[in-house]
Order: sequence, then structure tokens, then C-alpha cells
Amino acid sequence: MINFPISLTEELAEVVQRVQRSLVVVQDGRRGVGAGILWRRGSWIVTNQHVVARGRDVRVILPDGVELPARVAAKDADIDLALLHIDDNRTPAALIADGQSLRVGQYVMAVGHPWGERGLVTGGLISGFGQVQTRNGRGVIQILRTDARLAPGNSGGPLIDASGAVIGVNTMVIGGDSGVAVPSHVVSSFVDQAISRQDKYSGSSTQSRERFV
Repeated sequence: MINFPISLTEELAEVVQRVQRSLVVVQDGRRGVGAGILWRRGSWIVTNQHVVARGRDVRVILPDGVELPARVAAKDADIDLALLHIDDNRTPAALIADGQSLRVGQYVMAVGHPWGERGLVTGGLISGFGQVQTRNGRGVIQILRTDARLAPGNSGGPLIDASGAVIGVNTMVIGGDSGVAVPSHVVSSFVDQAISRQDKYSGSSTQSRERFV
């Protein structure tokens, strides 16, 4: 157990509140509920691919309670990431850190909606880094491991450092039984490529854009 000075715990509480302003609930149109984070201005939301994999009527609930339809702009099952877009600009984008500059032992927090409880926070330490096979077994993905507790509903939510910057996206379907997150630099690369391809293929045939719904 980590005992923090009162002044530091107050600062961490403020940090969490800032991050929660960029946190959304993601619903897949069935019974599933996950988390998402505003990653980029223009209402681009990152979540896990498995959160929206089976849902056709994907919706998000903003921090102020407004519910909106979301378009699945891109998804990649191998790294369990999906990019959503909403037609709304009221939610601020999160601060994104470089996931390559982390150290083992660094304090981190996972924010999400475990068991449907919105915006809950768990804390822990970065316990290690590694690589695991992608879900199709044809490649590897970089991951970071943490002892911050995760539960159903944390999927797609942010892993943040003590300053409130997002250092990864939590996932519960890769990496074994410890807390696992996809590092932020991997997520940013996925987002950049997805938006770039959307722009490139805008107006082209459905077949050429089949991966980018």
C-alpha cells in the first residue's frame, strides 16, 4: 500500500477530475459497456476494438450525460483498438504523453467504468514492459503491465500518469492475467494512420475502405 501526503492526494484528485472530463461511456447497442477517451480534437474517441466489435448501434455517453451516436471510423482487432467519431465538440481532448518514456515503478491510475460504475479509478505501479503476439498470431504488439486493478468496463479507458497524461489504453483481452495497456505511442500511431487513410480514401469505393467503416 502506498501512503501519499495529503497535499499530493488532493493534487491526484484534481488530476483525475480533469481526465474524467475527457472520458466517455461506450455502448455497443447490446449489453456491453466500455470506456473511451477523447484522443484528438474533432471528437475522435479511442476505445478497444472488442468493445464495439459486435455492435452496430454504437453510442457514447458524454461526461455531461448527453448520449450520442458514434461512427466506427477504424478498428484493428490485432491490437484491440478502435477509433470512433461523434458530431459534437463539447468534450475536451485528453492530454497524451509519450508511452516510450515510462519507467518500471512509476505510479499510474486506470480510469473507466468497471461493472457499470462510471468514472472509477484504481491505482498501481508500472510493473513491466513487454511484447505479446497479436490476436491473429502473425505479429507482436508492445504492451505495458501494471498492477492497477481492471474489471469489465475498464476496457478502452485510459491509463494515466500522476500528471493526468494518458500513457496507454487499458485492454482485457491481450497480455495475460495482469493489468495490460496499449502504450500511448502505439495508439497515436493507429489514430494518425486511421485519420490519414480516411482522408485519402474519402470518396473512393466501399471496397477500398472496408476496414475503415
